[in-house]
Amino acid sequence: MIHATLLHVPIVNLMRKFTKERNLHRPVVTRFTTSFITLVQIQPKEYGDFCRVGKGKVVQQRSDYKKKVKTYFMQDSFWRNVLYALKLTDPLIKVLRLVDGEKYPTMGYIYEAMDRSKEVIHDSFSNADDYKTTFQITNQRWECQVHKPLHAAGHFLNMWIFYKDTIGVACEEVEQWLYDCTMRLLDNYRNAEGLSGHPMAIRHRKTKAPADWWASYGSSTPNLKKFFIRVLSLTCSVTSCKRNRSVFQHLHTKKRNRLAQSRLNDMAFVKFNSALDR
Repeated sequence: MIHATLLHVPIVNLMRKFTKERNLHRPVVTRFTTSFITLVQIQPKEYGDFCRVGKGKVVQQRSDYKKKVKTYFMQDSFWRNVLYALKLTDPLIKVLRLVDGEKYPTMGYIYEAMDRSKEVIHDSFSNADDYKTTFQITNQRWECQVHKPLHAAGHFLNMWIFYKDTIGVACEEVEQWLYDCTMRLLDNYRNAEGLSGHPMAIRHRKTKAPADWWASYGSSTPNLKKFFIRVLSLTCSVTSCKRNRSVFQHLHTKKRNRLAQSRLNDMAFVKFNSALDR
């Protein structure tokens, strides 16, 4: 459908007129989120007028394939399915983007982000059967890959999340896993005593990365400071979800400078040996 649209300049120009100059992404086999991103781009709100106005132009195409594309665009059931898919996948895609981002380490955010995405999906439907299967798949992945003590510890130690909802964060499961990691010295953090309660530290709870915040304001609890920084400096990745298994392509992302050849070789060596250990 996207391919048929992009082949014809008049249709592309008409599409951009009704979508505020938005472009369509071409589907790529190695990018597992491409299909969902494409759905976001053709959501009914902006493409409804485009389809109605462009109906005559699409009909002019003699190819049976292009006529079939036109038929899909004109069906209300197609747009209902697009909207349904967006309600299920858009919150999860946002979590994947957060996890795979390079702005700051995401260990302190993944737990909260996953809970929030499930709440958004739940609130988007009036019938639990509409998202039951999706939740089963999501929970299965969550339990085997992300539902770990370190993620719970990062969630508890993220000062922006903790002080925003102390009661919600300090649930039995999270605290139990945190105690498994720390076992002691939480009173100062819980009560925001010492430097952690300083006005500047409070202002920086949301703006600073969690690890940087602890490096700046964690001196009142030196025994915890080192541990917290190590936990909150851990990074996450969605590499296991991707079909592109090339280590060298993963090391050379668009947001990193090109690595020196010797350093690249060392990183590839560590990566492959880590895989062998597993």
